[in-house]
Amino acid sequence: MKSKLHKLKEVGLDELRVRSSQALAAFAERQNWSSRSRLISDDALLRLFNGGLRSISELHTHFRERTSPKFFASFSDPQATINDLRSRWPGAENQIIKSADRIVAGYFDLLGFRDLSFGKPVDWHLEPVATKRAPLVHWSRLNYLDADVFGDKKITWELNRHQYFITLGQAYWLRGDERYAQTFVEHVNSWMDQNPPKLGVNWASSLEVAFRSIAWIWALHFFKEASVLTAETFSRLCKFMYLNARHLETFLSTYFSPNTHLTGEALGLFYLGALMPEFKESVRWRNKGLEILLTQLPRHVQPDGVYFEQSSYYHRYTTDFYLHLRVLLSNAGAAIPRVLDEKLRLLLDHLMYITRPDGTTPLFGDDDGGRLLFFLAGPANDFRATLATGAALFERADYKFVAGDAVEEALWLLGPTSVARLDQIAATEPEKQSVAFSAGGYYVMRDGWTADSNYLLFDCGPHGTDNCGHAHADALSFELAVNGRTLLIDPGTYTYTGDEYMRDWFRSSAAHNTLTVNDESSSVSDGPFSWKTIARSECSSWITEDNFDYVVASHDGFMRLSEPVKHTRSILFIKNSYWVVRDIVETSGHHELQSRFHLDPRFEPLPSKDNTVRVLSEKDGAAVLQISAFAKNIEWRKEKGWVSECYGEKKEASVLSISVLAKGSEELVVFLLPDVGAVVREIEVPHGRAFEIGFAGRRDVLKIDGENQPQIYTNEHGSVCAVLME
Repeated sequence: MKSKLHKLKEVGLDELRVRSSQALAAFAERQNWSSRSRLISDDALLRLFNGGLRSISELHTHFRERTSPKFFASFSDPQATINDLRSRWPGAENQIIKSADRIVAGYFDLLGFRDLSFGKPVDWHLEPVATKRAPLVHWSRLNYLDADVFGDKKITWELNRHQYFITLGQAYWLRGDERYAQTFVEHVNSWMDQNPPKLGVNWASSLEVAFRSIAWIWALHFFKEASVLTAETFSRLCKFMYLNARHLETFLSTYFSPNTHLTGEALGLFYLGALMPEFKESVRWRNKGLEILLTQLPRHVQPDGVYFEQSSYYHRYTTDFYLHLRVLLSNAGAAIPRVLDEKLRLLLDHLMYITRPDGTTPLFGDDDGGRLLFFLAGPANDFRATLATGAALFERADYKFVAGDAVEEALWLLGPTSVARLDQIAATEPEKQSVAFSAGGYYVMRDGWTADSNYLLFDCGPHGTDNCGHAHADALSFELAVNGRTLLIDPGTYTYTGDEYMRDWFRSSAAHNTLTVNDESSSVSDGPFSWKTIARSECSSWITEDNFDYVVASHDGFMRLSEPVKHTRSILFIKNSYWVVRDIVETSGHHELQSRFHLDPRFEPLPSKDNTVRVLSEKDGAAVLQISAFAKNIEWRKEKGWVSECYGEKKEASVLSISVLAKGSEELVVFLLPDVGAVVREIEVPHGRAFEIGFAGRRDVLKIDGENQPQIYTNEHGSVCAVLME
């Protein structure tokens, strides 16, 4: 009660107005007083349209024959799109047909789950993993976070987004097989039968209503010539889409989840308004959606292009939202707002620079496994399709270089002509190698853009925004790729509400490549989408030169302990050579420190009794990384961890832990060396600490004295002397 009263005091007048209005609208629906709690008649539907349409049959014919508004360019000449798909990706057709046939048979690959069955006919309220079925009551009465009742509602929602209609549509174009159209019609009719207006879990999230509306619009364009798409089914869909639009504009997540929920809902409104202009209210929907999307851009996209929730997956979501908006505005011949292009380029720049040498992207922060639309199957952590669309849209040679040949999505969004123009652009490496995103707190160190380059991503940014619902306790964590191979990773997310223990583990500091104190997290979670305490991180130094990169940051997350601790981490990257990670713990108490290194499942640590551990490839047993650590009372441990590369999927992976019993302040220095024959030893010096590194046939000396800016000195043999500041 105290918490609720405190929140009420902080509520502004506009929020109070919006929330009250939404509560009254939901109450009216529950009492069946609202017209939005039931479907309208055919005559009422016709009255909602411009143009004097006189019958449902005439409405259906009008949709089939209209040439405006312009849909995505791939639909201007379907045969040209199919020909381009077949010539560029010879294996794509068989992959699409295989997926579509499994859908026809009643089997779905959703999120990280494979071969899910929801029954035949489909039970749209079933969560098949936990075998829970959501009750059919008014959406406002459902607590969908209750796993005991709903299981993991994301699994149910993922099916009900109907994004697999795209796969059925692609298969229909490729083969002309009526089974795919028939499945679409059967599924959409059974969905409307089982989901009466405003009843059930599939009305409980406005974002799900928006995504489903977008998928329906795409499906109608794929199947508009199909004989099984009758005037009756089409008119019924129009009634539901009208209801969807009214639901969205009434129950926007303006103060509930003003993140990708709000922008996704706004995009759904824009889609409905722009692509169903026959509705008399379409201009209002279009304008409202556009207004929200443009208003949220400066808030959601920080000045350096980082998405404000500190999540790479939601960053990709946001980029896709605004790419679709940009294409639809362009198709309509509308002026492109300057802020839209500016922020889109920043979003794409960030995606480009954080891409690993192997083409994948780190999954920092939450990952919900979903997409705006699915045009092709591929790894959930491969974001290059979005970059390829950006390359074609903005004619960017650097985006093209990083995206490679991942342009299938660009074909569907922009059409064969745009993809052909992209062919004429000579791909060039991005301007920078190492780059700082200081507002978002991400620092990328790399020594090249080849497939065998070295790469490190360091995280010392804000914990998140608002209630930080999609944040992880990853302060001062990093990811590492050695000679192009991703070795040290962020384990991902795995689940939101399906498993409370695993939700907490994947968000904890122990699940990241950072330091814990007494096994405590830097930030402490409080339920699936909130936090009791939040660490504040600050970068105090960033230097990038031709031959080295250097970053220093600290956080206050452990100052809450009874014996407070300040943690500072610095990372020095000697390019084309190795990394030095230095952790300084300032405290007057006694603590156990653990620095963890989460390995990609393809690699295993080789136990050692000294201060060095080697990391081996499971494929061939070859050593690929050497880790040498220096501090008092070191103990190496191998722990069991997990890695989730997509929501709902996890696999076991090894975690290497360096444990130090600290009595007062402590300093831990760790060397990460690609040359597994390297020899590192600490040497005595009058002030500070120094290390001798025998590496790649040379002898380096690294000195730490805490007084100078980093400087790298090399002699004629390439030997290095580095001086680090604290």
